Amino acid sequence: MSNRIALLAAAGVAAVSLAVPAALAHTTAPKRAQSSHLLIGINDEGFTLYGNPAKAFQAIRELKVQVIRVNLYWGGNQWGVANKRPKDATDPGDSSYDWAIYDRLARYAWSNHVQLMFSIVGTPPWANNGKGRTAPPTNYDDLSTFAATAATRYNGFFIPPASQQDPTLAGPTAPLPVVNLWTAWNEPNNPQFLTPQYKKAGSKWVVESAISYAKICDAIYQGIHTVTIDPGALTNTTGKYKPTKEIVACGVTDPRGNDAPSLLKRASVDPLTFLTAAHAAGMGPFDVYAHNPYASAGTESPTYVPKGNGARRVQFGNLSALFSLLTKYYGQKHLWITEYGYQTNPPDKTVFGTSYANQAAWLTQSVKLARANPRIDIYIWYLIKDEPVLGGWQSGLETAKGVKKPSWTAFVKLPKG
Repeated sequence: MSNRIALLAAAGVAAVSLAVPAALAHTTAPKRAQSSHLLIGINDEGFTLYGNPAKAFQAIRELKVQVIRVNLYWGGNQWGVANKRPKDATDPGDSSYDWAIYDRLARYAWSNHVQLMFSIVGTPPWANNGKGRTAPPTNYDDLSTFAATAATRYNGFFIPPASQQDPTLAGPTAPLPVVNLWTAWNEPNNPQFLTPQYKKAGSKWVVESAISYAKICDAIYQGIHTVTIDPGALTNTTGKYKPTKEIVACGVTDPRGNDAPSLLKRASVDPLTFLTAAHAAGMGPFDVYAHNPYASAGTESPTYVPKGNGARRVQFGNLSALFSLLTKYYGQKHLWITEYGYQTNPPDKTVFGTSYANQAAWLTQSVKLARANPRIDIYIWYLIKDEPVLGGWQSGLETAKGVKKPSWTAFVKLPKG
C-alpha cells in the first residue's frame, strides 16, 4: 500500500550475505485433486530481500510458498540496480550495475524450489533528469533496455563476471537461476509509485499516470520479450503454473483511488478509470493483468462488494467489474493477484485491523474464490511478518516479534496446485 516503500527505505535494513546450502530439504505439499493451477505466494521483500535470507527461507519452507514477489528497483533508492548510468546498458555484467541482493535472492529461491517474480519499478535520476523515482523516464527506450538486460541476467544461462560473484553463495560460478514472471511497475494509479497522476490539458484534467503507464507497460513488455529462457530451468520449482517463456503482467493496480485531481500530489485514480484511460492511451500488448484487491476496512470480507461512493474500488468481492472491463478491451486475459492481505488488531487498531480469526478465515476464503476462477493464475499474500512500526503494515502471518498467528496455519494448509 501507499506507505510500504517509504517505511522500508526509512528502516535502512542492510543486506546480510549468508551462505546458501548447496541442497536444502524441501517438502512439497501433498498432491490433491485440483481444477486450478493456482500458484500461492508471498510478497515480503523487507523480510526476504533485505534482511536475513536464511531465516526468511526457513519460514518460506515451513509455509510451502510456491512463488515470491519482490520489486526489482531500476533506480531511485538504495536498492536500485542502475543508480549509476551504465557504460553499456545492454550488458548485464556492466560494472555500474549492482545486482547483488537480487542475485542472492534468485539463488536462495532456486535452492528452495520457489519461483521468483520481479516487479521492475523506480526510475534512476539519470533517466528522468533527477525528477525522482516515481517520475517516468524521459526516454522509454532506456527502460526497455533495462528490462531486456534484467531478463537476460535471469534467463538461466547467464554467469556473472568474477567481480559480481558472491563466494559465500553456493555455486556462485554457475548460471544464475531463471526468472520468467515479471510485472511492469507497481500500483501506477497511486502517487507513491508514479507521478503525476493528473495533468491539466486546457480546462480539463487528463489521467497522466495512465498515459505514462501505457508506455511503461510497452517498454517492459517489449524489452523482456526479446529474451529466451532456458527451457528446462523451471523443473526445480513446485506448482503446476510453469510458463516456459517470459510472462509480463501489466496493471498491478491499487484497489482504490480518490479521483480528485485538485489534490495534486495526493491525487490517485481508481483502477477502473485507470484501466480505461490506459487502454485509450494504447496500453498493450501484455501477457496477463495484475491487481491488488485489498479490502478498505477490517470489516470487509473477501465477498464484500463496495457500494455508493466506493463503487469504483476493485476488491475481491467485485473483481467481476475488473474482469468485465478487461474482457472488453483485451479479451480473455488472465489475472494475477499480486498482493492481498488483512491487517490484524492487535496491533493495528485503525479501521484496517481485523481479528486474528477473521484474518485466517478470510485468507482461506479468498484463496478458495481465486481457485474457483479459471482466469486467476497466481495469488500472493502480503506479508510473512508484521512491519515493526505501527504506521506500517501488519498483515503478517506472524507478529513483528515472530509469534505465529492462526493465519500461519491457514496458509500452510492451503491446497497448493
